[in-house]
Amino acid sequence: MAANGYTDPEKQKLLMEEHVEKHFMSSEIVRDIIIGVSDGLTVPFALAAGLSGAQVTSSIILIAGMAEVAAGAISMGLGGYLAAQSEADHYIRELKREQEEIISVPDIEAAECAEILSQYGAEPHEYEGVVNALKRNPQHWLDFMMKFELGLEKPDPMRAVQSAVTIALSYIIGGLVPLLPYMIFPIAREAMVASVIVTLVALLIFGFAKGYFTGNQPFKSAFQTALIGAIASAAAYSIAKLFRD
Repeated sequence: MAANGYTDPEKQKLLMEEHVEKHFMSSEIVRDIIIGVSDGLTVPFALAAGLSGAQVTSSIILIAGMAEVAAGAISMGLGGYLAAQSEADHYIRELKREQEEIISVPDIEAAECAEILSQYGAEPHEYEGVVNALKRNPQHWLDFMMKFELGLEKPDPMRAVQSAVTIALSYIIGGLVPLLPYMIFPIAREAMVASVIVTLVALLIFGFAKGYFTGNQPFKSAFQTALIGAIASAAAYSIAKLFRD
């Protein structure tokens, strides 16, 4: 019987059946999708609007847009890969440093461990046993210090590849939306009007979904996302129109 009156099987049953926490766990994937789709919707949209302002044909806008989507997807995906790889390299460096400190200065590390626990309201007589238990298991001690002292979680070995693929695919999906009207309408002005309508609707939907899944105000997020896209495309169109005239 445990100190709180529950046996281990009873505690496992309570955790599994009575305490289902509703947390959104794939925050990194959501972040990558947001980065890819938001840029994919906005950049090709602004490019197409700018070229429309320069009064070029739909076919040229489509070719330039597709080239931009391809280059943007590669660039964004590579950026995501390098960022995730840098985080993994940083974790490994800090892990080795912390491991060396546990071996060379265990008393200092134990004191730091006690200080961390005291910050959560634990009294000395309460956390001494925890510190001693961690000292008996160096791997758990190392994991504890990495998480609670340095605030670092062990990265997924596939995180860099997953980030690159997710961002790149999201960018392509987002980038095709403002270009679809140019595949249908041969006249650039008609295609531009359709592109503006379709893309703004897509930005509103995407902004709403982004706000919903990230815990922000969905309607506010939808308005902000659409506004940014509208400003970018209007600026590109106006600049192209100015130099064209």
